[in-house]
Amino acid sequence: MKTEDIDGKQLETWTPDEVQEAMMDGEIVLIDVRTPQEYMFESIPGALLAPLANLGAVSMPVGGDKPVVLYCGSAKRSRKAAEMCLGQKGFDKIAHLEGGFGNWKASKMPYLGTNMATGAPERMKAE
Repeated sequence: MKTEDIDGKQLETWTPDEVQEAMMDGEIVLIDVRTPQEYMFESIPGALLAPLANLGAVSMPVGGDKPVVLYCGSAKRSRKAAEMCLGQKGFDKIAHLEGGFGNWKASKMPYLGTNMATGAPERMKAE
């Protein structure tokens, strides 16, 4: 995990392995900041949805004593969302997934995809 100081607040960057381990142990709240369409097509199991486009207008879910980790497709939107949370949403510390969902799949982590024959969600493993 990498840590960066932004105006006295912490922005952490977690690897896919770190996120997967923390998710399996129930230690984090994972939030997808992509669009609802992207989330419905493919997502990380257990992730909540809070699209970046609506982030300014809605309350950001907080994890209580659990760290919040954000992700998007490539880590650009999740970093932007993390900076918004640190600046406008009252967070002192937040994290995002290094390389986003693309890196998650490249790291061969499991994800939910769409079965194109039925339209139903299906557990997948990146190849």
